[in-house]
Amino acid sequence: MKIVFHCVYYPPEVGGLESHVSFLCRELARRGHEISIVTSLSRPGLPVFEEEDGVSVWRTPLPTRTPVGWFLHALGSTPRTRAVVRGADLVHAQAFPSILPLNLALAGAGTPLVCTLHTSHFLRLASNPLVAGPLGALIARSDHNFASSGEIAQVGEGLRRGISVEPLVNGVDTELFRPGPATLPPGARRWRLMVPRRLFSKNGVEFFVRAMPSIVAEADVEAVFVGDGPERKRLEELGGELGVADRMTFLGSRRHAEMPGLLASADLAVFPSLMEATSVAALECMACGLPVAASDVGGLPEIVDDSVGGLFQPADPSGLAAKVLELLSVEELARRGAEGRRRVTRHWSNARLVDRHLEVYRKLLRPGRQRAAKLARAPGAPPG
Repeated sequence: MKIVFHCVYYPPEVGGLESHVSFLCRELARRGHEISIVTSLSRPGLPVFEEEDGVSVWRTPLPTRTPVGWFLHALGSTPRTRAVVRGADLVHAQAFPSILPLNLALAGAGTPLVCTLHTSHFLRLASNPLVAGPLGALIARSDHNFASSGEIAQVGEGLRRGISVEPLVNGVDTELFRPGPATLPPGARRWRLMVPRRLFSKNGVEFFVRAMPSIVAEADVEAVFVGDGPERKRLEELGGELGVADRMTFLGSRRHAEMPGLLASADLAVFPSLMEATSVAALECMACGLPVAASDVGGLPEIVDDSVGGLFQPADPSGLAAKVLELLSVEELARRGAEGRRRVTRHWSNARLVDRHLEVYRKLLRPGRQRAAKLARAPGAPPG
């Protein structure tokens, strides 16, 4: 099959969405499919075109890293998208803004369109009454919708009658993310906590920092933060104000391939999110055998429970501290990490994810289904 993806961000950008799309593209190419993706010039120095692991990557300008910027990128990328989708068997929008350029590029060609709804940004926009109607109309243009969590699927279906959304948790490369040697030297403290989060307010890292005084008062702990973002300076200053700066190390962004060794260097991962879809980063921690403490929010309780770590209420430093201290006192903490690995390999491996995508793609490519899609997108036809 010739399959074209559209997504605003793609590696070298780092994040759960980027990891998911990159693996899906590369694995489909490895299985013999012709894969292209239209994405953004998200940072200086990136090439407009490159061939990477069998995937043709096309990049167009990104005005700003905001929801408005994503839609402007979607519109601005339409000419390139139109050229790339020529002759495609199927197209896949990775997040709702990408439906727009793919629809414009297809122009009634009848090519099946799949969409995956990702991230807490979708939930935020869907809760806005001024946006919900147009958002539902956009999603209704797809022939099949996936969502990266049950919550996102439920919200998506509630936007408009007739929309169907299949929950499909983003997968993990369980060959890359597996128990292995640590790459950080042993710390000066008994326990090392890992916070693999980009430093944006929605990820709630401030509340972890505010919990640190209570944690270090009871346990010999250090915290390592992997990820960067606009909150970094403020978080470093907050650590100083709270007297825990000497227990905190900020490593900044790291390449995806570096993460297994970093995760192997920790005793417990903490996800203090305020909003979350299903965190690929949390699944990657679990795949490495690392126990996870996470906010009881969004899609996190779909993957984390007491058998693999534990949950705490979001935006609650005292509850976060209590959960971390509870887990550090549990004798079978390593056993919870091993259970996390077993659960990920059984339910959320990337191989299973790719298999399900191919099932849907092949179903949409049946001759009768293609004719129905073409008629549905004919000029004057109602959306959806």
